[in-house]
Amino acid sequence: MTCTVINGDCLEVLQIYDNNTFDSIVTDPPYGLKFMGKEWDHGIPGIPFWQGALRVVKPGAHMLAFGGTRTHHRLMVAIEDAGWEIRDTLGWVYGSGFPKSLDVSKAIDKTAGIKREVVGKGVSGNPQSHKTHNMGNDIANGGYEFGGVFNITAPATNAAKQWTGWGTALKPAYEIVVMCRKPLEGTVAQNVLKWGVGGINIDGCRIAIPDNDKANYDFNNNGLSRMSRPEGEKLGQFDGGWKIDKTPRENTKGRFPANIIHNGSDEVLALFPDTKGQLAKVNGTEPSSKTSNVFGEYESRNESIPRNDSGSAARFFYCAKASKSERNLGCENLPLKTAGECTDRQEDTLGLNSPRSGAGRTSGSNNFHPTVKPLALLQYLCRLITPPNGLILDPFAGSGSTGIAATREGFNAALIEIDKEYCNICRARNKPQPL
Repeated sequence: MTCTVINGDCLEVLQIYDNNTFDSIVTDPPYGLKFMGKEWDHGIPGIPFWQGALRVVKPGAHMLAFGGTRTHHRLMVAIEDAGWEIRDTLGWVYGSGFPKSLDVSKAIDKTAGIKREVVGKGVSGNPQSHKTHNMGNDIANGGYEFGGVFNITAPATNAAKQWTGWGTALKPAYEIVVMCRKPLEGTVAQNVLKWGVGGINIDGCRIAIPDNDKANYDFNNNGLSRMSRPEGEKLGQFDGGWKIDKTPRENTKGRFPANIIHNGSDEVLALFPDTKGQLAKVNGTEPSSKTSNVFGEYESRNESIPRNDSGSAARFFYCAKASKSERNLGCENLPLKTAGECTDRQEDTLGLNSPRSGAGRTSGSNNFHPTVKPLALLQYLCRLITPPNGLILDPFAGSGSTGIAATREGFNAALIEIDKEYCNICRARNKPQPL
């Protein structure tokens, strides 16, 4: 498998490709949040970007594009206005996002020009993170986990006291992924046969069921034996209703993929309640008020069919766990940037004590891109929408994670990145690496 990396503005670079070249797009474009003051995050890519992308993919090809919770609506509108069909939105849920909230009480005192009294010390994130974690591990797991020490201050003015405990933003815990498709030529079947794209890889992306929970699942994954018509027996509205095949079947495929993906962190798992796949045994004798007077009652079963699985409801969704070492993989020969350099932190500023500006991160990183996505997540997304041996495009490549994910899944990829330094990281990371 090959991965091509091109440095340039994707609007210009896309012009070198013929119509209908790519089988899919997986990309993480700018969110328009001015993240860390980065110039590339000044706005949401507009209609011309997505028109260019639409031209170079095959009819029926899918695109998955990440978006911020505050700005994904503008992304979706631009994509739709460019001619794409919005098919769904996926939610990537993680537990290590850092709150980016302004402390209203502190802002009031600062506006008044009054210095607050330091009354204690606090540690942001995991108190041990400055010893056991580095920047690469933190971001690779979907966010930041800092161990920076900061001052705890007391409000100095009456107004600040009244607004103690108030902020301006929630803790980020998920991101949106927009799923869209280039319009089909004809029906799905006609398009798939002509262009080789148009569907999504359901079986290839099913959620695995633990071996000890596979028994007593049927292929429909609903806890009941599949209902079937006995050989040679008539089946009609007044023929006694459906007959039931009482044989339990083992689900060898896994659960149907959903539009929620999570990272398996303890904080995320705690959000999901413990559930059983089926709350009670099904005997087949339960009354059916909706069908009993039309088709007749379902034939009763002689035995109960239990459902043995239980645990967190998170098991119904794909878990994209990140590797601890994937961020800097292949970048060992690139210059090491300190935490301050990675975040453009300025000396002699309040940012020295701010986790948002790199406080607590002492080891630095060879891959200093600030928004690296987990490879397991991107591998899953590439596999979901790309046919075997397909060619994937990422017009906003960042540090090249889509390329690594694509080649690991057996796809070819073309990456476009406008920033020269990030492009160097792309090329370093997309050399053949051990899995």
